Order: sequence, then structure tokens, then C-alpha cells
Amino acid sequence: MFYRLLLLFTIIPFIELIVLIEVGKRIGTLTTLGIIILTGILGASLARAQGVLIISKIRDELSMGKIPTDSLIDGLLILIGAAFLLTPGFITDISGFLLLFPASRAVLREPLRHYFRNKISTSSQFYSSTNHFDDDDFIS
Repeated sequence: MFYRLLLLFTIIPFIELIVLIEVGKRIGTLTTLGIIILTGILGASLARAQGVLIISKIRDELSMGKIPTDSLIDGLLILIGAAFLLTPGFITDISGFLLLFPASRAVLREPLRHYFRNKISTSSQFYSSTNHFDDDDFIS
């Protein structure tokens, strides 16, 4: 896990830096900075709007007695997308915007649901019904 994070925090910024330099060479430094600032502002407003919608949807589902699994996954994806948009760079901005649109989140929702289901089922083996205490254990 440490090596994955190390690669993530070294390779992604390196690639972003290369892309920023190349784009800056082609369209100019000020234009590149302007695009980065504009995508940050647009991304923040879109993330806020999508976040408010998801919170409202979660409240509605909870008030109806439903477990809001899809909405919680969407909320996680919106949070990750917003974090990507805070990171300067074109690759992370594109990834962040994709995570903010409901259609692209729908593509990732099922694989994430499957991943979480597997994580929960493997961790719940430690808490199976055979590991509980009997009432006789508490009688002295």
C-alpha cells in the first residue's frame, strides 16, 4: 500500500507537470494559468451543486427507510472529484470533472459497490455468529 501511494504521489504530479509545461509552451503561460483558475472555479461550483443534490437525495432515501448505498457512493465520487479539481493540472481536472457528472459516476458505481461488498464480506468473517458469547459465560 505504501508503494502504491508513493507512486501515486510522485508519478501523477510528474506527469501533470510535463503536461502543464507542454501546454504552456503551446498556448502561453498566462492562458494556461487562466484555464487552471477557471477550471478550479467551475469545478468548485459544480462540486457544490452536485454535493447538495446528493445530500438531499440521501436525506430523502433515509426518510423513506431505504439504505442510500448508491447515493453514498455518488457522494464519495463527488468528494474525490472535488479533490482532483483542487489539484492543479489538466489530467486531474479532466478526471475531477468526469467524477462530477452523474453519467460518468454511474459507470463507476457498480464496480465500487462490488468492491465494498467484497471488503465487507471478507472483514465480517471475523464477526461471525460462532464468535459470540453464550449467556452461560456471564453467569458466575
